Amino acid sequence: MSEPILKVENLKKYFPIRGLLRTVGYVKAVDGVSFEINKGETFGLVGESGCGKTTTGRTILRLIEPTDGNITFEGKDVTRLKGEEMKWFRRKAQIMFQDPYSSLNPRQTVFEIIMEPVRFHGIEVDDPEEFVIKLLESVGLNEMHLYRYPHEFSGGQRQRIALARLLALKPEFIVLDEPTSALDVSVQATILNMMKELQREHGFTYLFISHDLGVVKYMSHRMGVMYLGKLVEVGPADKVFENPLHPYTKFLLSAIPVPDPELARELKKQRMKVEGEPPSPINPPAGCRFHPRCPFVKDVCRREEPPLVEVEKDHYVACWLYAKS
Repeated sequence: MSEPILKVENLKKYFPIRGLLRTVGYVKAVDGVSFEINKGETFGLVGESGCGKTTTGRTILRLIEPTDGNITFEGKDVTRLKGEEMKWFRRKAQIMFQDPYSSLNPRQTVFEIIMEPVRFHGIEVDDPEEFVIKLLESVGLNEMHLYRYPHEFSGGQRQRIALARLLALKPEFIVLDEPTSALDVSVQATILNMMKELQREHGFTYLFISHDLGVVKYMSHRMGVMYLGKLVEVGPADKVFENPLHPYTKFLLSAIPVPDPELARELKKQRMKVEGEPPSPINPPAGCRFHPRCPFVKDVCRREEPPLVEVEKDHYVACWLYAKS
């Protein structure tokens, strides 16, 4: 891998809770997240629903304004971009949403959907129709689909249209926000393989957000595990799966279903059990945020937040089992 194309440092996003006359609290959706993504790699972000994965992705793209922290893309501070510089960033960094239908204008044809961002960014195209047809063919569609509307397509076809719209701008960095979670398993495999092929062909850099650990392992070079707005483990995807360090990561991996009934029964006996529900992001616990549910909790876990430390080469974990108290 080459140098980092994206650096995120101490990123925070707090959503205010409004009372009658004043702000009475904050939802700490993302609370001090830091990581880097190298050019041409896929960084997976995984965790339970509500842990802050999607908010992290949208905040990086400034679809949601960050509360605090630094976001650096190709050496430029994204949080300070305005005007033409922001327009440059919008072309370089794109997002593929979880629900393709909600991201496509139902009143526009496929041709209009794909050409709208091209015209907005002033990209000159000699033959617009031929340009769009080539994009559709690159994602497995054809000219028959050119003047149809989004409601005439299946979920997988809509996601292909969204992908073609991304390719029209030739971005360098793409946030994939659970792009296959709403699709059938067979269609998921096709879309994921297509994304990997496009990455090899165009050198795309992906931030892949998902709660599906199997998909994250298949797609990602490196991955981060989030819990309650914090990154608790970061490392090469193979290492995290082969040797999970944080108790929460071990819990997630032990919960993966196994198709073999006999093996599933055997693994159930060894499965790590975690009691309770995730605490509220409005009032997160002091110290390690996982300590109310952790079977290995120590006194220091309740008092102090553990730092993210390197345990193995490029494998980091925020846990007092490994950090010096």
